[in-house]
Amino acid sequence: MKQLIWADPWLLALVLPLTLVALMGWRRHRSPPTLAYSQLSRLTGAPPSRSARARSWLAGLRWASLALLVAALARPQLAERLTQASSEGIEIVVALDTSGSMRGLDLDTTQPIPARRNRLMVAKEVVARFAAGRSNDALGLVVFGEQAFTQCPLTLDHGVFRGLLDKVEIGVAGDATALGAGLATAVKRLSGTRARSKVVILVTDGRNNGGVLAPVEAAETARALGIRVYTVGVGSVGKAPFLVPTPFGEQVVYHDVDLDSETLAEIARRTGGAFFRAQDARTLGEIWERIDRLEKSELVTFSRLETEERFGWLVLPALGLLLVEIALATTRLATLP
Repeated sequence: MKQLIWADPWLLALVLPLTLVALMGWRRHRSPPTLAYSQLSRLTGAPPSRSARARSWLAGLRWASLALLVAALARPQLAERLTQASSEGIEIVVALDTSGSMRGLDLDTTQPIPARRNRLMVAKEVVARFAAGRSNDALGLVVFGEQAFTQCPLTLDHGVFRGLLDKVEIGVAGDATALGAGLATAVKRLSGTRARSKVVILVTDGRNNGGVLAPVEAAETARALGIRVYTVGVGSVGKAPFLVPTPFGEQVVYHDVDLDSETLAEIARRTGGAFFRAQDARTLGEIWERIDRLEKSELVTFSRLETEERFGWLVLPALGLLLVEIALATTRLATLP
């Protein structure tokens, strides 16, 4: 909302003495005119003419014009304060395990086993929800199993990110778990960027049993590049239910599950991140909410004052009054020497 301000308000203090001087001058001009006559009897009781009365206002016009000009020197302005905010976003790459063990049905515990979503489905839903709240951040997606590859490069178009996330399926990168390769690929996505903050969120349910690069070596590379790694281990402890096809239809079979929590915790420790453990869908959602709170974009707010000069509002009336005073003083209200 615009408001009227004065750039040099101290000049307005001159308007009051000018007004007082103008009033004093007006009172002097209001005194009856005198004229020397040899005999005054004929003028007794004669009222002053209209021209004589009007002439007393000429000085008022001049003083009013001067007061307006002084006020114009104080520079009246229409001002509006505009507040703007800019966000310094974070670059986040999600490294998602798509190995065969992600078929486990132990996260979606509110449903009977045949109706449950597998680990990857639950993880994808949580990642999509996380992405929806990171409008200022660039997001990327790496999937890994026996190999690792970039499913979605870093992008601010989160619609593209979610679309490519939806296409991720179990086994697209092989059935083993190359944890080191998955982390290294995610780190590589962030290595050439200039973001203030770079983060990898590594989601897995197993132990490194594929690839040639050790997970801790990949973590050291991340640390050297200033990349923080949050590791999220998913799945229950002991045995987990799986649906396997048989000649008589799908059957529930329990398999031993093996999550390398020690290595995941070490990766997080070396890079300044944190390790989280999720044994059900609710806990996994809470973990991503905690990461969301830990990695907030920096919001910089600044304001500026936009002004429009409006001294013309006073200068033009002042000049108009001055012209009227000059015109009247030289025509109808002119006085003889």
